[in-house]
Amino acid sequence: MILDAFRLDGKVALVTGAARGLGQAIAAGLAEAGADIALLDRLPLADTMRQIEALDRECLAIERDLDGLTVPEASGIVDRVADAFGRVDILVNNAGMIRRAPALDFTPADWDASLAINLSAPFFLSQAFARQAIAAGHGGKIVNLASMLSFQGGSSVPAYTATKSGVAGLTRALANEWAALGINVNAIAPGYIATELTAALRADPARAGAVLGRIPAGRWGTPEDVQGTVVFLASDAARYVHGTILPVDGGWLAW
Repeated sequence: MILDAFRLDGKVALVTGAARGLGQAIAAGLAEAGADIALLDRLPLADTMRQIEALDRECLAIERDLDGLTVPEASGIVDRVADAFGRVDILVNNAGMIRRAPALDFTPADWDASLAINLSAPFFLSQAFARQAIAAGHGGKIVNLASMLSFQGGSSVPAYTATKSGVAGLTRALANEWAALGINVNAIAPGYIATELTAALRADPARAGAVLGRIPAGRWGTPEDVQGTVVFLASDAARYVHGTILPVDGGWLAW
């Protein structure tokens, strides 16, 4: 049955940035599809854990910051998940940050922090995950979180634009190397989603109106809007999908 290909029963997923917003919704969606979930965030994870456990799935919480993540630390995180569940099949690199300032005023500290969390941490975790998957012999799925600014330049977010463009390039590069090893590497590019990250933008009537006026769907996205896309890319239904950057944007890029 084709619908069975979308199920994740018996799979284990590690989701970063899972305490709220997109990460929380993604974790819940993967659990609803049948996966057990390891959650990682620097913020408390109790609320997301309750959602996962309410779906009768097993859950592991790892509370830590990804800023300055080293290669051994990334390996330790993946090993901890594999030790807890006996395997790890899916990695969702959702954790991210955004710092806003004109390029002329952007500080080295903000640049370095953005690079560490948005690009270096996903690479090191993907590397550790791929090594685990290859050693276990069962392949795996990596879903990265790109952005509309993987395609566009934006304004006053130079580090975010650079790192999310990097995520798109990294997704393609890893897909090229790992597809033949049974590892699918893809990304989604969420559009304007109603989360804490966009709260300031939505509170500005002029800017919010300009954004909403360009979205063909006529509304801001919700975290739940990304769930099905991530479940698809994490499932066997996407077994021949490699290196794609899939917008979930209400038609923003089509305008």
